Amino acid sequence: VQHILQRGHRKEDRTGTGTVSVFGMQARYSLRDQFPLLTTKRVFWKGVLEELLWFIKGSTNAKELSAKGVKIWDANGSREFLDKQGFSTREEGDLGPVYGFQWRHFGAEYKDMHTDYSNQGVDQLQNVIEMIKTNPDDRRIIMCAWNPKDISLMALPPCHALCQFYVLNGELSCQLYQRSGDMGLGVPFNIASYSLLTYMIAHVTGLKPGEFVHTLGDAHIYLNHVEPLKVQLQREPRPFPKLKILRKVEDISDFKAEDFQIEGYNPHPPIKMEMAV
Repeated sequence: VQHILQRGHRKEDRTGTGTVSVFGMQARYSLRDQFPLLTTKRVFWKGVLEELLWFIKGSTNAKELSAKGVKIWDANGSREFLDKQGFSTREEGDLGPVYGFQWRHFGAEYKDMHTDYSNQGVDQLQNVIEMIKTNPDDRRIIMCAWNPKDISLMALPPCHALCQFYVLNGELSCQLYQRSGDMGLGVPFNIASYSLLTYMIAHVTGLKPGEFVHTLGDAHIYLNHVEPLKVQLQREPRPFPKLKILRKVEDISDFKAEDFQIEGYNPHPPIKMEMAV
């Protein structure tokens, strides 16, 4: 964040808010005996967890997430936003073939959020798990949400576009390529989300979590986040919490929210930042 504020360039963007932006950044977070949930402000852990379970389920219905008290997709699934994107015939809350659909049914033809897509398309998530179990040295253990054919149907094209898994000495690491990173709001959430996914996949494949590598394309700070982030930069980081998985789960689709416990999370107070829509 400091680097972007010092070296970044002013750039206009889709939302009309204006940003300070840098192209190409990378950070690494250890997942060994710790979980990188940011401590310089409170991160919405319940949101991270419920959203990931919602992706794993293959759901593209923002209202399912909203019903659990997680409203992060509400703006992008609202009637107003969908109409503005030209999806006037689509039901409110239907985000189109976004992450969950691409992870579990890549290449299937998207109809709407209610259709049953069982056994349609490529189940990339299950393939990743099978490859880790059977051929851990493979350099093709990849899950990709960027599907050019479906981009025009999505309420919002994927920001976290592609992740790759890597096994070494009984440890599972993950690298995410994120085409666009909102450093104030999105990025702390994305770090926790893919770290959690790595913990889950490590659990079902009998490995230990290793490292999360986060590669960003357009790493940006919205102009209305500059002041709140300066406040956040003044804060002293505290030790990361630990993540405990409370029962043995064999199938990644069987995880439930109550299977996870964050221990020793002692963040600084929340910082209010508006989401650019």
